[in-house]
Amino acid sequence: MKVEARLEERGLVLPPETPPRPDFPTPFTRVRMSRNRLFVAGQGPKDVDGSYAGPWGKVPSEVSLEQGQEAARKIALTMLGDLQRALGDLDRITAWMFVHGYVNADPGYEKTTLVMNGFSDLILELFDREVGDHARSSIGVAALPNNVPVIIAVELEYQ
Repeated sequence: MKVEARLEERGLVLPPETPPRPDFPTPFTRVRMSRNRLFVAGQGPKDVDGSYAGPWGKVPSEVSLEQGQEAARKIALTMLGDLQRALGDLDRITAWMFVHGYVNADPGYEKTTLVMNGFSDLILELFDREVGDHARSSIGVAALPNNVPVIIAVELEYQ
């Protein structure tokens, strides 16, 4: 339980599972397990109580770079909560393979990768380098569901 201990040491809380919003049905699973692979659907940021977290809007005109990074960090915690419920123990994760980042960005915004650092930095802090290191893409998009500033999906391996 190394990862859970690191979370506790840092005072980090994983949000509880929350149902999809009734006005935004999602007919798919958030975590799909197949053989030794995990695929986690794109998620937006949530607060520790499981409610959807703001701010909302485009980076950088409505949401600052720092706020976007904090949103990405909150997504990491949200995702870890889902993974903990699916696996029972976060130490079963053997490799973070690929992180897909979508940033609700103003046209021409070139710092989408910096927004995603909020996610990657926390994963690397909680998991050792061998497990936490991952390939990553980060693109700017015209709009995201619920006007969140960032959505992240991941591919992992587990035992």
